[in-house]
Amino acid sequence: MLLATFHHIHIVGIGGAGMSAIARVLRGRGFAVQGSDRNAGRLVAALRAEGIPVAIGHAAENIAGADLLLASSAVPEDNPELAAARARGICVMRRQEFLPWLTTGYDVIAVAGAHGKTTVTGMLTTILLAAGRDPTYIIGGVVNNLGTNAHAGQGPLFVIEADEYRNTFLALEPQIAVITNVEYDHPDCFSNARMLRLAFGDFVERIRAGGALVTCYDDPVAHALGASFHANGGRLLLYGMRPAAGVAWRAEDIRPGERGSDFVAVHEGQPLGTVRLQVPGAHNAVNALAALAVVTELGVPFDAARAGLEQFAGTARRFEVLGEAGGVVVVDDYAHHPTQLRAVLAAARQRYPGRRLIAVWQPHTFSRIKALWDDFLTAFAGADEVLVLPIYAAREVDDGSVNHRQLAEQLRHPVVAAAASLEAATQTLAAEVRPGDVVLLLGAGDEYLVGERLLEKMRGGSEQCHV
Repeated sequence: MLLATFHHIHIVGIGGAGMSAIARVLRGRGFAVQGSDRNAGRLVAALRAEGIPVAIGHAAENIAGADLLLASSAVPEDNPELAAARARGICVMRRQEFLPWLTTGYDVIAVAGAHGKTTVTGMLTTILLAAGRDPTYIIGGVVNNLGTNAHAGQGPLFVIEADEYRNTFLALEPQIAVITNVEYDHPDCFSNARMLRLAFGDFVERIRAGGALVTCYDDPVAHALGASFHANGGRLLLYGMRPAAGVAWRAEDIRPGERGSDFVAVHEGQPLGTVRLQVPGAHNAVNALAALAVVTELGVPFDAARAGLEQFAGTARRFEVLGEAGGVVVVDDYAHHPTQLRAVLAAARQRYPGRRLIAVWQPHTFSRIKALWDDFLTAFAGADEVLVLPIYAAREVDDGSVNHRQLAEQLRHPVVAAAASLEAATQTLAAEVRPGDVVLLLGAGDEYLVGERLLEKMRGGSEQCHV
C-alpha cells in the first residue's frame, strides 16, 4: 500500500517535535492533515496558525474524516483515538512504520547521535537551502533562521533527524548517514549501553549500497562504527578536533566570535578559511564539521557551505536567548544528559565570560536520572550556582524512589538549592538575580516557563527583583 492511496491523515500527538514536522511535510505535499495532543503548546499554536486543525485532548470524535491515523511512539495502545480507528477499519500506523512511506523516492540524509543531531540537521538544511537545493526536511526543533522544523521541498534530498528512541531510525535507508556520537541514554528503551550501541550498528547497516557514513573521530563508539563500516567496503568520512590520519575535516583555532564560535575549517590537512558561527561553544564547531562533510559530499563548494553555515541562527531550545531585563540574560537549552549539560555550561562560559552563571536544571524522566545518577552529580562544575527543579516525568510515572531534593543534596557543587515548583523557582530567582547574571534553564521539559515568567516579572518592575 502506498501513501498516495490516502487523503486525510489524523496525527495523534501532533504537538511533538517529530510529529509536528511530519504534519507540515504531509500538508506541503497536499494531504488533508489534522491532529490531537494532550497540551496546547508552542508547536500546536503554530500548526493551527498554518491552518492545521488540532484538538486538545484525545477522543474518538477527533478522528472524523480520516482514512489514516498516525500515532507518535509516546501514545499508548489504549488511546481512545487508536481504538476508534481500529473499530472503524481505519489504517493505524506508528511513526517508525510510517517513515519508509514518507521517505520513499528520496535520497535520504539521516543525522543520528546522542547529542548534536538537531543542530547538525539544522546546519545541513540551512546550507542546502542557501545553495538552492530545496530539500525536504524534518528537524527535531524549530530552526530560528527558517522559522520552522519541516518543509516539503521540490528537490531529491530528504534531510531528517534520525531518532534512536525506540529504534525509530531503523525505519530509514539513508544515502548518507551521520553519527555525531554514541552515549548511553533512553534507559526506558535500552537496558544497557551495549544494546544502544547495537542499535546504532543496525542503523549503519541500513545505509544504501554505495552510500556514505560520516562519523566523529573524537567519539570512540562513533569512530568504531565507522571503522567497521569502512572495513566492509563502505565510504567513510571522519571529522573532529583531534588530528589523526584519515580525519578529513578538522576545526582549528576555535575561539569566541562576535556572535558565537569562530574556527578555521581544515579539509584533508589544508586550511580552507574561517567560519563564523552564530552559535557558541566548541561542540558547535564540531557540529559544523559534520555538516561540511555532508554537503561537500553532495557537491556544495566550501565558500557556499560557509555562507550557509553563517546564516544558521540556532534552533529553538538550543542555547535560545529568551530575553534580557535589568542586565540579566535568560537562556534556555534542551540539555538533559550529563554530557550535554557540561557542553552547554562551557558554551555559556565562552559566550558570557566573567558573568555569574546560575543553572536552573529540570531533571528529565526518572529512568534517566536513576541510570545516570553518578554522572549527573558532577555535571555542574561550570555553573556558579545551581537551582534544581522537580523531575519532569514526561511519559513516566513517579514511583517515589527518587526526587529532585535528593539530587540537590548530593550534587557535587558548593551552591545548590531545590525549588518546590516552577513558580517557587521564579520567585527565588527574582529575589536573587542582579545585573550581569546569566540564568541558564536546562532540561527537555517545561523549565523554559521559569525563564519566561522571570522576564515578565522583571520587566513588570516587581519590587522583588534586585535590579
